[in-house]
Amino acid sequence: MRLLLMDTCGSEGSVALADTDAGGVIARQTLPGRSASERLLPVVREMMTVAGWKLAELRAIVVVHGPGSFTGVRVGLSAAKGLSEAGGVGLIAISRLAVLAGLSDVAGERCAVLDAGRGEFYLGLYKDGDGDCVREALVTGEGLREAAQGGAAVIVCEEKMAEALGDLGPVKVREPLAEDALAIALARAEAGAFDDAALIDANYLRRTDAEIFAKPVQGTAR
Repeated sequence: MRLLLMDTCGSEGSVALADTDAGGVIARQTLPGRSASERLLPVVREMMTVAGWKLAELRAIVVVHGPGSFTGVRVGLSAAKGLSEAGGVGLIAISRLAVLAGLSDVAGERCAVLDAGRGEFYLGLYKDGDGDCVREALVTGEGLREAAQGGAAVIVCEEKMAEALGDLGPVKVREPLAEDALAIALARAEAGAFDDAALIDANYLRRTDAEIFAKPVQGTAR
């Protein structure tokens, strides 16, 4: 089974090719800084060419679709949708919080946390073992602490989050990469649990600045 994986949600983007017949990830490349919008598709083409793969041979296009950088999330999801439709290949969209939670091997429930700015946090609560999502939400510090009081291990990848949440004893892991979504993607692909490219949306978990600061339309209540 061959898969193309992409993640452009974080401080750096990343792309990976995985082949189960070859033991897993066979190629990986990072996209430094905010270069994903210009480099993502050229890098995908180069990696596919070097591997000798054709788009239609893929089992799935896998994209981490947020939460994270609004621009990065849009770039990755748009590219994944386009490639999926062009090649007639299944699309699998995976939450960055789920990928982050999977980077820790702690037992019990895991509470993955990312900085959302404005004193808020992206939170993903997952069950032990199977990684099933209990809920994902945008929360305040109070909401985060309420979730952590249930005994879930707090998983972070950002240094400032590790410092800010020091009283919760967070487990700090590295920032997720595209290839880290492989285990979830394989389970989805084997089960035939693909997303509809026409319906799947970015996993923002909050409104954009444009929506937050938009002027109300005259005659409508807010």
